[in-house]
Amino acid sequence: MTNEEVIIKRKQMLRDGYCVIEKIIPEEFLDVLIKETETLIAKNNEQSDFVYQGQHIGVNQEENIVIRKLLSWKPSYDAMKDLGFGDFKHGGSVIILTKEPNGPPLYWHQDWMQWDDPISTSPWPQMIFLNYYLQDTSIENGCLKIIPGSHLKRIDLHDKLIPAHEEGARFIKQDDPIMFSDHPDQICLSVRAGSLVLGDGRVLHSAGKNYTTQRRTLILGWHSRSNDTIPEYWKGNIPYSIVKRDPYKKYEMQRIPGKYLKP
Repeated sequence: MTNEEVIIKRKQMLRDGYCVIEKIIPEEFLDVLIKETETLIAKNNEQSDFVYQGQHIGVNQEENIVIRKLLSWKPSYDAMKDLGFGDFKHGGSVIILTKEPNGPPLYWHQDWMQWDDPISTSPWPQMIFLNYYLQDTSIENGCLKIIPGSHLKRIDLHDKLIPAHEEGARFIKQDDPIMFSDHPDQICLSVRAGSLVLGDGRVLHSAGKNYTTQRRTLILGWHSRSNDTIPEYWKGNIPYSIVKRDPYKKYEMQRIPGKYLKP
């Protein structure tokens, strides 16, 4: 990326909670990833609890040479470093997620689980998802939907949602009018195969229904940084809640946004 592109994408990440790095995976490696994920999917028994995620397959890099290559893919981590995110570390595994043919949408949710911690007020990301898309995405095959800025500002939807995943959302009915709603501020993020979507773990996101007869697959890798440092690129004010944060206190895990997410 050029210096200008880096600045634009970093600003978008901070402001909107996401950015896209196009064509990070070349066709040759993309073909390898497609073949490997299809092999793993063929061996997987899809669980009913994950109907909204489609196939949900955790893969550890120590057990899979292809995933190990992806989690050390230099172009991705060079781009992360350029953006100022070089201090983010992956957890050693990924999740293969799909939209199966004619599969249902994915409900609105956010994945941050430290809402009781003052670090939640950080104007920079602390946890990032890396979504590698193996096929072109569109509204027709259930592309990612994001509400820009919802990682930093409480909106109406925050107080209406059932907590994500195993805490309730996996078990809702497919006609739930809130969890599968369209929001006026949402964007539908269509990307090309081989592209990488970076997203702040706090941002509200979902995915549409797959209206096609073809599977749509992504590989998700979670990355996080230390809670006790300020990014070198950050030149703005530091929230007072972070300045006075007790680094030795044990903060309970909490998925539901509390007092630190303000309107």
